[in-house]
Amino acid sequence: MAHTSHQSMRRVLRREIAGTIGLLADEHDFTAMRRYRSFTFDDHTTYLRQVEALLRTLAAQGNHTTVALFDPEEYAEFCADTGLEPDTPSSRTRFIAELATTGAVLPYEGQPLTELVPELIDEAVRLATWEYATTLLAQVGDCASCGEDIGRAAFARAMQLLGRVLDTAAPGERHLVCSVSAKPQALAAVLHADQDDEGTTRLDESEVLEFATVLALGIATRSPGGLVMRTTTPDTTDRVYGWRLRGEGLEPLTAGEVFDAYCTDMESGDLVSPESGVDYCTPPDLGDDLGRGGPTPDGRHTH
Repeated sequence: MAHTSHQSMRRVLRREIAGTIGLLADEHDFTAMRRYRSFTFDDHTTYLRQVEALLRTLAAQGNHTTVALFDPEEYAEFCADTGLEPDTPSSRTRFIAELATTGAVLPYEGQPLTELVPELIDEAVRLATWEYATTLLAQVGDCASCGEDIGRAAFARAMQLLGRVLDTAAPGERHLVCSVSAKPQALAAVLHADQDDEGTTRLDESEVLEFATVLALGIATRSPGGLVMRTTTPDTTDRVYGWRLRGEGLEPLTAGEVFDAYCTDMESGDLVSPESGVDYCTPPDLGDDLGRGGPTPDGRHTH
């Protein structure tokens, strides 16, 4: 009897996917969907178990499936905007198809949901950060003296700075974090850049775009911010160093400042033990031209 019930659940789920499964990752979102009579699941744990079983079945059949976070509030807005009846499986399928093209999605590659869900949430945060930073950057406007688009100029400068930072980094794995104290909320972006033995650097284009956009926002709005780089090379000590944003340039942090930043809990402000095998150091020289030029918040240029 239970086996038949599980098969029936998977058939219901299968009707509501369009190459992408919209996942209700937490209990709160699951409970919100239960207000629809056509949503027939009544236990979140069982629901997750059946989603995972369906993903494994589809993968075993050679189907390529992606997973997206299903947000009930966004779904209700989507139905209101499109005139769809929300209490139908077909409307949920339409919404999931929309998520597949505009939302945060990850491919299912056999990993358990306990691994996939945190990665999916991280992806959603990354996408939301980039969209928010892009909106703020577009609102900065033009330079009052020359008419140049400040956001566009700041993005070009951010790409230049990022290129210089990567060019001067030691070979190996690079983990770069950019944080900007923009208003009304702080933003952060992460970039992974691995360099092989032949000197080729591998970058994710989406990460580059997101990273440069957050950095550009800091430049365009003159918000406090900074970059921290961690490089990892086999058989050597990890190196950590960084810069603070200064105008449209980067000012090196001292080894002590980097140490303090890494050994302070961001939420509580309490000191934490430093990592063993890590060298907190000053950054490489980026050149003398990184503090000149660029738009200011009142539309003037610094050159």
